[in-house]
Amino acid sequence: MTLNTSQAQIERLIEPRQKDLGGFSVRRVLPVVGQKMIGPWIFFDHMGPADFPAGQGIDVRPHPHINLATVTYLFEGEILHRDSLGSLATIEPGDINLMVAGSGIVHSEREREVIRNQDHRLHGLQLWLALPEADEETEPAFHHYDKNEIPGTTIDGVPVRVMMGAAYGLHSPVKTFANTLYIEAALAPGQTLMLPSADERGLYVASGQLSVLGQTLDTYHMAVLSPGDVAITATADDTRIAVIGGEQLGPRFIDWNFVSSRAERIEQAKADWRQQRFAKVPGDEDEYIPLPD
Repeated sequence: MTLNTSQAQIERLIEPRQKDLGGFSVRRVLPVVGQKMIGPWIFFDHMGPADFPAGQGIDVRPHPHINLATVTYLFEGEILHRDSLGSLATIEPGDINLMVAGSGIVHSEREREVIRNQDHRLHGLQLWLALPEADEETEPAFHHYDKNEIPGTTIDGVPVRVMMGAAYGLHSPVKTFANTLYIEAALAPGQTLMLPSADERGLYVASGQLSVLGQTLDTYHMAVLSPGDVAITATADDTRIAVIGGEQLGPRFIDWNFVSSRAERIEQAKADWRQQRFAKVPGDEDEYIPLPD
């Protein structure tokens, strides 16, 4: 089969920055200077793989968000989610946690004692979606989707999962607020996959290596792609990819954990957090992350 890749281009290559979150580090892909968003996606962290000895693990204390939705997906390990709505959920590999901050929410990310008391590993992605202006102040909500709810298929021998949005004739049940794309795939060396189209797209290599539009894309790198046909070919073992994208929403302000189309809304959220006017997280009321200076 002849694949037409003449229309698409690689607009830029992004190498993530290492960020210390206290006890473990993440690779931050978005936002970056010159590329704040890809479609509605405004934040992309690759967590781990991080290996913890018994007695240690992640302890992300309660912290707030506004005017966005968080998307958490794990390759390995698990995270215990609590939020100010009273939600309590364990996310495991293959599941998706969607937390809609809307007008404001507080959450923590920790681990169950049974996990913490043994050697364990954490590996996954955490992403943020900017909400359309009409939905920025929507009521906060939390949605957990079991791995069996996420549709998958095989394209030319390549297993693909449609995490959010529609692709390859499948439609994910995960709630969206704008035209949103998020897929993952695992390729063996020599396997080729045609990527779904979107107004804006980012192709991330979580492991392995790809050949895309005549260039090599290494592990932990993202290619920002223009519209058009794009075929990728794996050139290393255990190549795992994520593709994010969708419609452009317009500019957003981002400051710490706050995202909004309005700078004054972020200043209000900062003041509310300083004065502890956000709701508490049931079962995790004693600690919180202070607003950075």
